[in-house]
Amino acid sequence: MFHVLEERIAQAFAARIKELYGIDGPVQTEQPKQSTFGEIAVPAALKLARQLKKAPKAIAAELSSGVTIEGVSAIEIAGNGYLNLRLDRGYYADGLLGGAIAGAARVGEKIIVEHTNINPNKAAHIGHLRNAILGDTFVRMLRATGERVEVQNYIDNTGVQVADVVVGFVHLEKKSADEVAAMIKQPRFDYACWDLYARVSGYYHEHPEAIAWRAATLHGIEAGAGVEAEMAHLVADAIVEAHLETMLRLHIEYDVLPRESEILHLKFWATAFEQLKERKAIYFETEGKNKGCWVMPGSAFRDGVEGEDDSKVIVRSNGTVTYVGKDIAYQLWKFGLLGKDFYYRKWHTYPDGHDVWASTDQPQGNELHFGAGARVYNVIDSRQSYLQDVVVAGLRALNYEKQAENSIHFSYEMVALSPGTCVEMGIELSEEDKRKPYVEVSGRKGLGVKADDLIDKLIEKALDEVTSRHADDPEEDRRRVATQIAIGALRYFMLKYTRNSVIAFDFAEALSFEGETGPYIQIISIK
Repeated sequence: MFHVLEERIAQAFAARIKELYGIDGPVQTEQPKQSTFGEIAVPAALKLARQLKKAPKAIAAELSSGVTIEGVSAIEIAGNGYLNLRLDRGYYADGLLGGAIAGAARVGEKIIVEHTNINPNKAAHIGHLRNAILGDTFVRMLRATGERVEVQNYIDNTGVQVADVVVGFVHLEKKSADEVAAMIKQPRFDYACWDLYARVSGYYHEHPEAIAWRAATLHGIEAGAGVEAEMAHLVADAIVEAHLETMLRLHIEYDVLPRESEILHLKFWATAFEQLKERKAIYFETEGKNKGCWVMPGSAFRDGVEGEDDSKVIVRSNGTVTYVGKDIAYQLWKFGLLGKDFYYRKWHTYPDGHDVWASTDQPQGNELHFGAGARVYNVIDSRQSYLQDVVVAGLRALNYEKQAENSIHFSYEMVALSPGTCVEMGIELSEEDKRKPYVEVSGRKGLGVKADDLIDKLIEKALDEVTSRHADDPEEDRRRVATQIAIGALRYFMLKYTRNSVIAFDFAEALSFEGETGPYIQIISIK
């Protein structure tokens, strides 16, 4: 429903711009920085200012004058010319509850939502949960309005993070692939990798020359040969399985796991590279700091900006492709524009009977196909906004305007920890950190809360509360109710803040049975 209103607003302002200035083109919508500003922001006036040679605020006043949009209660001019829109909450609630505008779903079109995307090198942490919960909730909302949705969880099983864990096993712990395989059969392998990853990062800091191990390991992994490749395969698959088990505790499931290894082995990037060169979307740099690289000019993804410092390297001088280059190829596949597809093998079947499939480079004798969506939502944190802009620019440079418009960055800010939560989870803080409003997590430093530990702690605390109220109930019933309360509390806490707000997770706030919390809503719904 929210997307329907976003489109309605974009179309209304596009029509207004055409009426006033005779300019055609799509209008973008954003989420305001703070929820107090409204639900949807339109930055059109700022984008038009240079072209019209007028002050953004003056343009905003002209755009908002006389515009009436069904479902919008107010339009306000803010800052240097943003238009902040407040939705009619009664209209919105009626549409959600009564399905008044559910019929806007595009019959036959597929929406792809890619979320979670945790590097398969260690246990999931609290920051990953915000991504997964936002993505899963968005999927549920789309499906509730009749949309056909495919849920993807991209697995970067050939990246630097996996390579660093392999470095740890090979060079620091001197383990063979068979010994690692034996470790995987033991509980909490993902926790062991968490500690090893932090240890490797510390070793690099103290021994900079050891970074050469990473480069050699990455080469072996990408070539798909040697002990490094074998161990990376073992580690990544085991960690993915652990991640899926963690997410299932939150009732989060996926349809397909596209993997980086198959993007390499099936030459997805090579195909995209030829398209980019043919359309002159990238060029070979012959001088300066990017000499020998294939780059995309900054003017392609930054309005009116040109120059060497603003260009983005797509292929390095040593011939290796950057992350953003791979992402362009992957995005082309999502829209069915690459002319290639993966093969698929069943990863496993969920308890509810739903199958999740993983990409493979070997034919499996089935006729499965994924991707080829009409709209693509990439749930990725806001720190990746620049790279997402470059990916969209790659689509535009290939003349895929419609797909570029339907390539949407579903952004969010990070999750931190309140000092009180750090203490409860046994994380030692400096005196300076204790005075901060929140403490940032760092996987490389091993500072953070593992997702399973957080869920276990929430269940434990909820069980104490349930027992205090219903001590005579059977323990099995109390634990079942406590688990439901804990999961509801966690999901609600991750959703109640605007996506572009930093969350400082706090146990006491999340599990409070009063105020705007998950437990309070569950109690009200039961009553």
